[in-house]
Amino acid sequence: MNEINKTLYIPLYGKAKVSKQNMILKDPYAEKIWEKESFPIHGKSASKWLAYNMAMRARVFDEWTDKMLTEYPDAIILHIGCGLDSRCMRIKQSYKKWLDCDLPQVIDIRKTYYEESDNYHMICLNAADEQQLNTLPSDNTAIIILEGLSMYLTNAQMHDFFKVLTKKYEHLHVLMDIYTEFGAKASKYKNPVNDVGVTTLYGIDDIEDIIQDLNIHFVKEYSFTPDDLIDELKPIEKMIFRILFTGRIYRKIYRLTELAS
Repeated sequence: MNEINKTLYIPLYGKAKVSKQNMILKDPYAEKIWEKESFPIHGKSASKWLAYNMAMRARVFDEWTDKMLTEYPDAIILHIGCGLDSRCMRIKQSYKKWLDCDLPQVIDIRKTYYEESDNYHMICLNAADEQQLNTLPSDNTAIIILEGLSMYLTNAQMHDFFKVLTKKYEHLHVLMDIYTEFGAKASKYKNPVNDVGVTTLYGIDDIEDIIQDLNIHFVKEYSFTPDDLIDELKPIEKMIFRILFTGRIYRKIYRLTELAS
């Protein structure tokens, strides 16, 4: 696997670690897959603080997905850059069509753990390839999950990504995490993905710069670390975690943004 593909093991480790502690996120698939894969995790990637953060981020994405499915039960769900994530299993709402999408090497591994069904499929997809994006199934409404993806695409590639999807789907609902430009630059030296060889990431300061000429708009910004999830930590851990992963300084690095058309 290349360096970018290997980054999927960082959130997988975090979710498995937290799930075993029966807090924040219950994810038996992450536990099982992590035990089988046994990818070497070290340095910042093995931090319990990062594990808490990864689990909270996943929980926010899960709850948003459930909310969208409640409002748009007939929508197609596209989890692009899915890695080995089990969101399709964790969410509470039923769905009519879910596509987990990632690069071929990732999908090959994924297929050893997940089975396709009438309403669930796994497909090889490069989010930077417009021709591949155009082969996605058509539908009226699409719920797009972009967790841990945008920072590997240039601003121009992100613009082209949304250009294709806004033409393909009449209604889009997107949740995506993004680094700011400062965050991307800082990540060259202090980011867990460095531990697997990734040193080039891309940031977005103003999402409007990416979507200004497209039929899609900014909706709201979410917290990666809601108070109710932080409250599941031990008192001393809460204090340290808030210093590391909340507040204005963290927002200057990393943001969670919802878009819609």
